[in-house]
Amino acid sequence: MLLIRLLSATLLFAATSSHADFPALGALESSGARVTAVVLDLETGKPIERRNADLRLSPASVTKLVTAAAALETWPADKVFLTRVSATGAIAANGVLNGDLILHTEGDSTLDHSALWSLAAQIRAVGVRRVTGGIKVSTAPFGPLGCETKDRCDALEKSSTAYNAPLAAIGADYGNWCIDIKPVSAGSPATITGCGGMALPIAIEGSISTVADNARMTYWVDRFTVQGQGDVLRVGGNLPQGSPQTLYRAMSNPPLGLGMLLRETLKVIGVDVAGSAHVVATAVPPSAREIARVDGLLLKEQLGRMLRFSNNYIADLITLNIGAAATGKAGPLADSARTLSSYMQRIAPQVLPAPLFSGSGLTPENRLSAGELTAMLASVYRDPVRFPALYGGMTVPRQAPYAFLRQGSKSWMERVALKTGTMNDPVSVCGVAGYLRKKNGGWMSFAILVNGGSGYKHVPLYKSMEAIRKDIEAILERN
Repeated sequence: MLLIRLLSATLLFAATSSHADFPALGALESSGARVTAVVLDLETGKPIERRNADLRLSPASVTKLVTAAAALETWPADKVFLTRVSATGAIAANGVLNGDLILHTEGDSTLDHSALWSLAAQIRAVGVRRVTGGIKVSTAPFGPLGCETKDRCDALEKSSTAYNAPLAAIGADYGNWCIDIKPVSAGSPATITGCGGMALPIAIEGSISTVADNARMTYWVDRFTVQGQGDVLRVGGNLPQGSPQTLYRAMSNPPLGLGMLLRETLKVIGVDVAGSAHVVATAVPPSAREIARVDGLLLKEQLGRMLRFSNNYIADLITLNIGAAATGKAGPLADSARTLSSYMQRIAPQVLPAPLFSGSGLTPENRLSAGELTAMLASVYRDPVRFPALYGGMTVPRQAPYAFLRQGSKSWMERVALKTGTMNDPVSVCGVAGYLRKKNGGWMSFAILVNGGSGYKHVPLYKSMEAIRKDIEAILERN
């Protein structure tokens, strides 16, 4: 730990000694962009190249590396978060449960529609055929979370995507409606259902027409929130035969949506629930009896999904859980994110805590420097317990899900493992951080953040990535 602290001090406070460091990024900086960049030799503990190492910029989704490292410090890599269903009344001999079902969780961010089938089957297996009450979805111990970013606040009214689902203590499919669209025969409306074959428990307005398989795909699906009606899907356009689609649209209220989906799943397997689904903030009463449970994915698998696909819902729910584990208080998000700032300050105790307000990086106010990031990555590298899980969750460019990473030299494609981060407002952000393999099998950590500046507010992504890739390829060629 002393080595890491000394290393952090060197990186954060030493001025860049050579103007030759990161020349392509330097040219981008000369045009008005803001840059912080470091490549660190993990064998010697010395920086190989650095530029503005202590300059804190917006990291966007590169923040998720901090979240992952802090999570692996908080729990073992095989930690699981349970989701349970409890009953508040007795089950009569005729299968009638005189009471409610209560759905509650330990904060599993990967609960999905498939898990609901398991919960429903377990409920039926204990003899329940009818529930006289409803389904209560408990958000305890998490307090009111609100919408801490513009994207998530906008999604309370409308969403045409999945990444902006409002953060919730409990939800399914990352807080989204999972939707299957299947074209039938040309001239007929496509079928629209929830994933897994259940009917969607929300209204669908409009239709999607099935057209010939060589016709153009023009379908669209938007989720609106209508006062007095809740979430509504509005759809239209055409979908060619033989082109079924699965897509996700953010729920306006993920806990409520989860309860509605469980009610619909129970209906399909023959369990009637008389009451509706509703959200409660109270904890499960001691008299309630657990009748079903499912395990979430192992923590390392959750982190892998979070890093590879930059899943914001996973990142911020894990942040809430880290905050709860550290302070005993779950939420709001900005308060929980202080545990991430505290974690980073342990890496570099001589500087003020890094301002972090979310674990996802959706908050544009987050700030980190390349020096802090490479020092953090170095500390994990030297931890034989945490390093395999963090490294295993990163993306190698040759296998990246995004085309803008799958180009460059063989060294870039195969000797780099990274996490990316991009953002457009209020300025452009392009960030990468992770590990590099030397020719001799040794290791380097690296971090590069490129932000738009006052003279160049929105740097095109391709320009930032070209400069990053060119400089990293040059370093890999020499090492």
